[in-house]
Amino acid sequence: MCLAVPAKVIEVRDDGTALIEVGEAKMNTSTALVDDVKAGDYVLVHAGFAIEIIDREEAEKTRELFEELARLDEIC
Repeated sequence: MCLAVPAKVIEVRDDGTALIEVGEAKMNTSTALVDDVKAGDYVLVHAGFAIEIIDREEAEKTRELFEELARLDEIC
């Protein structure tokens, strides 16, 4: 199964990468597959690539679902 994770773009760099934030973790990702990514945008990230710009509400809903799944996994 493939899974894309919502992330907030902190900084866009000239080399085609961006610094992103997923929860408390910060990491680099490629922006080669998406046009016009800006700091403050939310993106879906899969395998080190931003694959789509999404709105903040969608990013938050998805993050909440991941957190709920993690809690359920702890219970089972």
